[in-house]
Amino acid sequence: MARRARMHLVPQIQSERAGLLFGLVSAILLVLVLAAPAHAQAFRFNNFDVQGNERTNDASVLEVAGLEPGTTVTAGQVNDALQRLQNSGLFETVEVAPRGNTLVISVVEFPTINRIAIEGNRRLDDDDLFAVISSTPRRVYSPVTAERDAAAIAEAYRVTGRLTAVATPQIIRRDNNRVDLVFEVSEGSVVETQRIAFVGNRDYSDRRLRQVLESTQAGLFRALIRSDTFIEDRIALDRQLLIDFYQDRGYIDFEILSVTPELSRDRGAYFVTFNIREGQSYRIGNLSVVSEFPGANAADFQDVIRIRPGVRYSPRIVDATITRMENLASSQGLRFVRIEPRLVRNDAALTVDVEFVISPGERVFVERIDIEGNQTTLDRVIRRQFDVVEGDPLDPRQIRAAAERIRATGFFSDVAVDGRPGTSEGQVIVDVDVEEQPTGALGFSASYSTDSGAGIAVNFSEQNFLGRGQAVALSFSTVSGGQSLNFSFTEPAFLRRDLALGLTAFYGQTQSQNQEFDTINYGIGSSIAFPISENGRLRLFYSFDYDEIDGLDATEDSPILVREETEAYTSSVGFAYSFDNRETGLNPNAGVAFNVSAEYAGLGGDTEFIRTRFTGIGETRVAREEVTLRATLEGGAVSALDDGTRLSNRFRLNSRQIRGFEPFGLGPRDTAAPNENPLGGNYFAVARFEAAFPLGLPEEYGISGGVFADVGSVWGLDDTAGFGGTEVDDSFRLRSVVGVSIFWDTALGPLRFNFTHPVDVEDYDETRNFDFTVEARF
Repeated sequence: MARRARMHLVPQIQSERAGLLFGLVSAILLVLVLAAPAHAQAFRFNNFDVQGNERTNDASVLEVAGLEPGTTVTAGQVNDALQRLQNSGLFETVEVAPRGNTLVISVVEFPTINRIAIEGNRRLDDDDLFAVISSTPRRVYSPVTAERDAAAIAEAYRVTGRLTAVATPQIIRRDNNRVDLVFEVSEGSVVETQRIAFVGNRDYSDRRLRQVLESTQAGLFRALIRSDTFIEDRIALDRQLLIDFYQDRGYIDFEILSVTPELSRDRGAYFVTFNIREGQSYRIGNLSVVSEFPGANAADFQDVIRIRPGVRYSPRIVDATITRMENLASSQGLRFVRIEPRLVRNDAALTVDVEFVISPGERVFVERIDIEGNQTTLDRVIRRQFDVVEGDPLDPRQIRAAAERIRATGFFSDVAVDGRPGTSEGQVIVDVDVEEQPTGALGFSASYSTDSGAGIAVNFSEQNFLGRGQAVALSFSTVSGGQSLNFSFTEPAFLRRDLALGLTAFYGQTQSQNQEFDTINYGIGSSIAFPISENGRLRLFYSFDYDEIDGLDATEDSPILVREETEAYTSSVGFAYSFDNRETGLNPNAGVAFNVSAEYAGLGGDTEFIRTRFTGIGETRVAREEVTLRATLEGGAVSALDDGTRLSNRFRLNSRQIRGFEPFGLGPRDTAAPNENPLGGNYFAVARFEAAFPLGLPEEYGISGGVFADVGSVWGLDDTAGFGGTEVDDSFRLRSVVGVSIFWDTALGPLRFNFTHPVDVEDYDETRNFDFTVEARF
């Protein structure tokens, strides 16, 4: 049985083998046939028939196609011509069809753009978006350009923090081969900086370092505040600000290892981490000057060094010293002087010895200064920021300083100052490329304070009036206690010098501000200011004003006030000297500022007096710069040169000068008069001491605290004959208060709450235990 079955299978197997062999032979023959060389099809076109073109002539179409009559071409070359026509951007569709010795080219031209519209945009105006696109009406529509414009619109949203914004170009067909181009915008939501963290910082807390950065993390009022929006381009600025902060405090080895912005899983927030290496803080060691320049006396340059050994090393104070040395070289007629600092580190003592080397510099001159990009600002406004002119020796430090001054004007969003070779050897052309930004502002504000109640204000300012670099400001405010109107005009380069010419006009009216009478005051003034030292400035001024006291009653008010004329004109001249090194001093954590002024009235008018004032401020940061300490001293004296001082010329302190009192709530007062109006004084002195510090709350809340203590007094009258023949006490009596403050930086404006406790007061003083202020801008 088994044998019979085995014999039955043999023919079947032989049959299957024969079939496989036949299939294999057939496949080999097919491959050989297909692999045989084929003869390419060739064409010879003597004529071309171009169809469908309306704006583009036949010759232009054939030029793009790259075909010539009578030339033999292959099918591949015909296909290449088709591709060139399709990629030219001129035609929406292209077809080619050989018909004998004629090639028919059928095209459909892209339509013309009838109009362009942007829909769905609410956060950015149409004008802002039209400025970034290239497509224009009455031009040929290009899908490539439209897609590029859509990407530009999305990029405009990206820089505002809306990373998910999308713009889609759509076309609407019109007659006569025209289309409306519409960009449909989906703005998406703002991506916030949820958290800014630091890794590697030992000497400064995250809180202190976040105060240095331009970027901020999201706070309580994230729905209203946009300063916490994540903007990638701002990271570069944050890096530089952080480097400047540490280097200004002696950390010469400070390094930012990496900055990592991480997008959250829901793409709704960023977490930014700065990985830093602080290093050690170095102090200045020995300072010396070495002269390798003929005619430059090292001792002369040593005398202009203001740095003292032991202060924190800072590139800023070294650069300031080099600037003073360069100014000395210029005054001595030395040209092409190069001053470089050589640093010698002492790692054991953590000091840096600085050796200023005076050597000959490269003999290069400024051929010219080219300015581009300023559409409104006049060239002279930019040129006056340079200390060099055409033909002067080139000083790279002066060029960099000029670039910083141009940026500091606030007129431009971007400033680039570069040098390139001039028309001859030894000459350089300085190129200044600027991008202007809005410099005007119109603001409306609402305010409330316990002094003057609720009020509104309208403010207009233009910092670059008519592109001349002039500043104009106009403001109007009204509160329950009065109204005011102020106008000012400033020309910062009067007579093309570093002279600031100022013109002012004002009007003010007050009613019943802790007094039973009204006042009116208006006038005009002019001033001229100029620098007289690195941090000092002198201002000379003249003013002419009118003041009037209204509402006095001889049966209710002190005769001291009643005897004063109800109105008077005052014509005065004076000077004010100001000094401030809080931003430019040797110590970045401490500085002083003060102002001294003297005024003489008597150049005409109805009054004659001499009035002097002094204000001094000293502040420093302690506890790793977490706590700010500030002390303010203020005082003044007025001396009449005729019959006596008027109320408007005497000093009456407000609640900003000494806290814990009502406005004009302290000083001489006629207690025998029914109204007990404040009389003011010929002298005043105030000292304010305060400390501000964090409260340990999350800093995004914007809440911090403070303590303060104020002492002061107002005293001295020329006329002390009071109501009913009594004598008014005008002697010096010291007042003092202590208190605590709560600061809250909100989206509506900065709020300050003061809780005060009077320590030394007189019975007739008007005190207060609480006040707060808030200002909102919209």
